[in-house]
Amino acid sequence: MLAINNQLDIDIQQVFHNIGYGADYKLPARILSLVDEYVENVPQLIEPSYSCVIRDIKVVRDSVVVIEGAVAFQSEVIARLLERCEKVAVFVLTIGSYLEEMVCRLAEDGLMLQATVLDAIGSIAVEKVADFVQGRIGEVTRARELCMSRRFSPGYCDWAVDQQRKVFQSINGNSAGIRLTEGCLMIPRKSVSGIIGIGTGNDVEDYNPCKTCSKDDCPWGR
Repeated sequence: MLAINNQLDIDIQQVFHNIGYGADYKLPARILSLVDEYVENVPQLIEPSYSCVIRDIKVVRDSVVVIEGAVAFQSEVIARLLERCEKVAVFVLTIGSYLEEMVCRLAEDGLMLQATVLDAIGSIAVEKVADFVQGRIGEVTRARELCMSRRFSPGYCDWAVDQQRKVFQSINGNSAGIRLTEGCLMIPRKSVSGIIGIGTGNDVEDYNPCKTCSKDDCPWGR
């Protein structure tokens, strides 16, 4: 279990936003109480774990990146990122299955408000774990006097979801208890996978494909 488990700072305003309430909306006392209760009990509802490896980048050609272990990523965006880098951190992480099992039970019992609130908290919690893992990678990177990029996951930009298989192949089976379905969805559902580029130049940190993308309805826009 990660040290973050008892240090999760869940933003209650973000929970309200995720369940559809605007910043100016006066929330009923019942919902305020429910959110406070669930946020307080988050440490008992999650079991964060992760796996991370740092691999050398061997070849970048067109939209293909070959990394140590003969794993090839296919994406124009990822190729443009990793051509600036010498290494890549590959990671998978999860908050475990208990919280989402509780969400399912609440929904089955017709307690849709409770299920919606808890699911929203789970989504925030897994992003907090991703921030924690990114911070750990940053510690290693800075110790080597290197720079690191933003994190990218399969499904972002032009990096296809089925590239999850390549991410999991890269970590040599140490998947932190996460498995892939045939459709490349992760189980537990509250999981994140991805990469972070590592290199010597500031252009590694500055790389942002959103600056040159014309798509205005992207949920991942930064």
